[in-house]
Amino acid sequence: MKNVLVITGSPRKGGNSDLMAEAFIKGTEKKGHTVMRFDAGRKNVGGCKACDTCWSKGRPCSFDDDFNELESMLEKADCLVLVSPVYYFTFTAQIKAVIDKLYAYTSANCPKPLKWTESVLLACAGDDRPIAFSGMIEAYKLIGEYLNLKDRGIVAATEVYARDDIKKTDYLEKAEKLGAAL
Repeated sequence: MKNVLVITGSPRKGGNSDLMAEAFIKGTEKKGHTVMRFDAGRKNVGGCKACDTCWSKGRPCSFDDDFNELESMLEKADCLVLVSPVYYFTFTAQIKAVIDKLYAYTSANCPKPLKWTESVLLACAGDDRPIAFSGMIEAYKLIGEYLNLKDRGIVAATEVYARDDIKKTDYLEKAEKLGAAL
């Protein structure tokens, strides 16, 4: 069984990307995997300051914010799932701040290397063009390459802008099936 870490980036509780995360989690839990969830979009996580003081205070980031709540989840996870609406063709600032602070785990003085081996991307956008996801998908692929993660799948939901638009599509079913396929 796997420990799956789902990190969401939407500041809107109960929105389309939250519904995608919930569908994915449902599928994952049906398979017996353990799921941990961190809603970065509703947390206080500042961006990386490139200070190179990671781990100097016994935790990943020397600055005290909600990123430090993630430490135990990050270290238990086998699979990383990023869930975000598309904001100007990439991740939200809130989830990007978390991604940037993962630098601590790649620094030379990291005492607790991550054991992730897999990743998943769930994204939604009000745009009707699949190209609207290209910036996010390319960033996701490069992050995975950098962290040596195997991509287990991407669900990119188009034309879901207003709250609950995703309920009128098959994207929730796709997210659940992807979760069950882990």
